[in-house]
Amino acid sequence: VLKVSLEVRTDAYIKRLCQMIIKNPSPYTDILESAAADSYKRLICPQIEREIRNELTEKAEKQAIQVFAANLRSLLLQPPFTGQTILGLDPGYRTGCKAAVIDSTGAVLAYGTYHLTGSEKQRHESADALTHMIRDHEVTLISIGNGTASYETEQFVSRLIHDQHLKCRYLIANEAGASVYSASELARDELPDLDVTIRGAVSIARRIQDPLAESVKIDPQSIGVGQYQHDLNQKRLDEVLGSVVEDCVNRVGVDLNTASVSLLEHISGISRTIAKNIVAYREENGAFTDRKQLLKVPKLGPKAFEQCAGFMRISGGADPLDATSVHPESYRAARELLERLGLELDPAGFKGMAGLGRKVKDRKSMAEALGIGEITLDDIISELEKPARDPREEMPRPILRTDVLDMKDLKPGMVLKGTVRNITDFGAFVDIGVHQDGLVHISEMSEKFIRHPLDAVSIGDIVDVKVLDVNMAKRRIALSMKL
Repeated sequence: VLKVSLEVRTDAYIKRLCQMIIKNPSPYTDILESAAADSYKRLICPQIEREIRNELTEKAEKQAIQVFAANLRSLLLQPPFTGQTILGLDPGYRTGCKAAVIDSTGAVLAYGTYHLTGSEKQRHESADALTHMIRDHEVTLISIGNGTASYETEQFVSRLIHDQHLKCRYLIANEAGASVYSASELARDELPDLDVTIRGAVSIARRIQDPLAESVKIDPQSIGVGQYQHDLNQKRLDEVLGSVVEDCVNRVGVDLNTASVSLLEHISGISRTIAKNIVAYREENGAFTDRKQLLKVPKLGPKAFEQCAGFMRISGGADPLDATSVHPESYRAARELLERLGLELDPAGFKGMAGLGRKVKDRKSMAEALGIGEITLDDIISELEKPARDPREEMPRPILRTDVLDMKDLKPGMVLKGTVRNITDFGAFVDIGVHQDGLVHISEMSEKFIRHPLDAVSIGDIVDVKVLDVNMAKRRIALSMKL
């Protein structure tokens, strides 16, 4: 139990108060001094204490929300593992480990429940079954949830890869929110034929395949990358986190022909109702071939189209520009720019666009000639140079592993690679391949002075760390980034 109180020089302040009230000698001096002392102790001081406490609480809340928002942004912008067949494992002791294989589009290929921590017979049967599943579906990556029995499951998978000479690798995924999603109405709509426990394994696989598309299905507060979130102003927290999700989705863009309702509803100008209408139109009329077809979607008018069109992508559509972030309003300017530079759009793709920016010597004159602003011209050029560029590709990829470390294997002085899992005001928690994340205290992050851990690292960063201390009794690992 904590109590915060204000320590002040009570006598000095009462004396100051008396001087303000008693200007001249008075027969009532004793009464006035007594009244001043009573008013200060009973009313004024507690009020000052409440005001200071409220001010400090507001400041702390603002800081905590900023940390949560920064962590969430980094998590949502984790690079996807596209084109992979992924086996998702949701570990468990008594109920077994739930497994689900998804293809490169996220469709479920196979699933089952295996007892990886049971008897010798159960472990042997599970190893055979999982080996067949991995080989039959040509699994290239295994995603293991970091919850209960995660370490034992990781040991099992590591041995399986080694003993069976499997070509896949594994990584540990943050499974926070998977159980919330698997029991939600959205999960029932998406995976109606699967048991609630198997849906969790599917989510663990999908959040590696495309972290953004899967994470937007979960309430941000259930993702678990902040600090003290349950003590904060929930309305303010919802507003800030909602804007972060929307910003990330719009920054990356969505494939109009594969995006789910939960992803589409975060696009500017698109409500949940319109998102459902887009998916219904797609299912009824087939894949979109042109962005202008969006205007045929019920309740999606010209204003909403103006807001959302630039964030919608159509791969292999009738117009190559539909696969880029160039807005339809700027198509004319983009084509005229290419014409002036002696280039043309190839229906099969964007060939010969590398170094396009260097060919525009005077951007101000070119922008005036095209009737657009310089900023719009810069955006068009950068997009044509790297069409449909995914900003997440610039982020560091998670570490893939084939073996497992034990906490008792760690020794002070060892240097390891790790992935930043969470950031708080006092430091960062780093996954170094053992069951327990290690803490890099803010004082061990840089030789230079930093005000906050976010000045040095972000969630998902791959960092080199040195082991400072291992406390087996308390299950604590102290790390340093000062190598």
